Amino acid sequence: MVSAFHHHGGRLSAARGAFPDAPQPWLDLSTGINPQPWPGPRASADDLARLPDPQALAELEHLAAAAFGADPARICAVPGAEAGLRGLPALTGARSVAIAQPTYDGHAQAWAAAGLAPKPIAFAELESATAEALVVVHPNNPDGARLDPAWLEALARHRAERGRWTILDESFVDATPRLSLAAAAIPRLVVLRSFGKFYGLAGVRLGFVLADPALIERLRARLGDWPISAEALAAGRGAYADPDWAAATRARLAEDGERLAALLAASGFEAVGATALFRLVRHPDAAARFEALCRQGVLVRPFSHDPTWLRFGLPPHDAWPRLQTALETLP
Repeated sequence: MVSAFHHHGGRLSAARGAFPDAPQPWLDLSTGINPQPWPGPRASADDLARLPDPQALAELEHLAAAAFGADPARICAVPGAEAGLRGLPALTGARSVAIAQPTYDGHAQAWAAAGLAPKPIAFAELESATAEALVVVHPNNPDGARLDPAWLEALARHRAERGRWTILDESFVDATPRLSLAAAAIPRLVVLRSFGKFYGLAGVRLGFVLADPALIERLRARLGDWPISAEALAAGRGAYADPDWAAATRARLAEDGERLAALLAASGFEAVGATALFRLVRHPDAAARFEALCRQGVLVRPFSHDPTWLRFGLPPHDAWPRLQTALETLP
């Protein structure tokens, strides 16, 4: 039963099918997405009735670059960070790849689909990686592992001097922007950024690739004239022009994360790692607890490589009592 939910979070349809008697609506804590989305305006009816405006796309990329402290010539909007990472094997032309583990499975899948066998590597071994491409999710998903950004920047420069690529997936960095290398104009450094997680709008499918202008131009040629939707343009332009909301959200996420950690500890879970948007915990009966939560309509994320792990995202502000009740009744 648990194995059906190992691939990724958000599998509500599968959960409803497996647990048809669970209370409705489901409380989905499996994805690590901000449960209080940016509240600004969406695309207008006129915007939805015509092709996305290239000028609006340029404005979005400039706003995002400013928010990241990056050069606008080094950024390209994509329909989600997932879409960006899937194109990197072809865009880089790397013939070997190492991926810091444990981490998000999509990276290994992308390189395997390109005919390569990704080499798993521990975070403690990054300096020894000799593969043409090195993939690091930072902060890491699912354990929240983080590195000194100055050390990571030096590693990327060292690898670039040897003609090697460094790929940083910063999908969870917005709550801790000091960790980001998006502003670092290093040859052969590629940074992926996600919009939907921090801004709570994963369904609009928006992300960014930051890299050498030459790679960015190759990426634009692959994406074509209308890479993202009118909804993504409207949400992104509004949200990245709203730094006050971002600052307030970072403070709230920090508080909510501590509140979630306390609830999980009180329920007998051992902390393993965290970002501002999720907590990874351990319990010897994690599989049984996963199913018990599902029977109460609460979906969390289990993992195949460690069956004692569960990952909990943050609940909406009105769902804390429901989560606490569910945790208090666990076996």
